[in-house]
Amino acid sequence: MKFINYLTSIAGVSIFPLLSLMIFVTFFAVLIIYLIKSDKASMEKLGNIPLEKNDDQLNFSKYE
Repeated sequence: MKFINYLTSIAGVSIFPLLSLMIFVTFFAVLIIYLIKSDKASMEKLGNIPLEKNDDQLNFSKYE
């Protein structure tokens, strides 16, 4: 028996693909709106965090 046969026996299974697509599209639409409306200077600062050298962080280079 194929997997598709198990799905056809579930009542209301046809709503799940539509629901998952709606959640996917909504999430990325909200993400794009957030990125468009966000402050460019703060995004630049957040983008440079991994590149900055910070003395507060542990220095693991002595263990290499």
